[in-house]
Amino acid sequence: MTHPNAPILTAVNLTFNYPHQELFNNLSVEIPAGITLVRGGDGRGKSSLLRLMAGDLQAQAGELQINGVSLNEQPELYRRQVFWVDPRSEAFDQMTAHEYFASLHTAYPDFDDALLPALTEGLSLTPHLDKKLYMLSTGSKRKVWLAAAFAAGATLNLLDDPFASLDKASINFVVKMLNQFGTNPFQAWVIALYETPEGIPLAATVELGD
Repeated sequence: MTHPNAPILTAVNLTFNYPHQELFNNLSVEIPAGITLVRGGDGRGKSSLLRLMAGDLQAQAGELQINGVSLNEQPELYRRQVFWVDPRSEAFDQMTAHEYFASLHTAYPDFDDALLPALTEGLSLTPHLDKKLYMLSTGSKRKVWLAAAFAAGATLNLLDDPFASLDKASINFVVKMLNQFGTNPFQAWVIALYETPEGIPLAATVELGD
């Protein structure tokens, strides 16, 4: 176990730029336990930073570590500690929500099925669990990823714009869950948003500019 005050994720001198867009040069951040906000305007690299942290994009330079496990040196062990789904992903479209949740046990040994009924109920997902994901609305698909994140038990959880396309009741439920899970001293939650959310206690903020 890591010392509770040590950062869960450390990024050192991270450099990543697209051919026509400069994003990060020598960016160093520490992500503690609790909830960290990645805040920035359109095109400032919020989603790209989450994808770099997930090991889904490859940095041009720099190093990422989760609890001392380096993405460069032990990529599989690193990724096993991360929950990340690109909210726009179509990779799971042929699965039902039930099948998608069941498929996560291999990647996340601590996945907690016992939490799913309350999560799907709180997100108004229960009527949709047997539908294939391509049949769901954008908001309902995003709810599937959110329910999975809260049940997965991963060390680092990356949520890109978690309130997008959600109804008010579901937004309130996500805020409640983040408040609950944000107290776990061995988990980090990174949420990417263009403004600071209300009602969520933040452990840290990464400012990418407006």
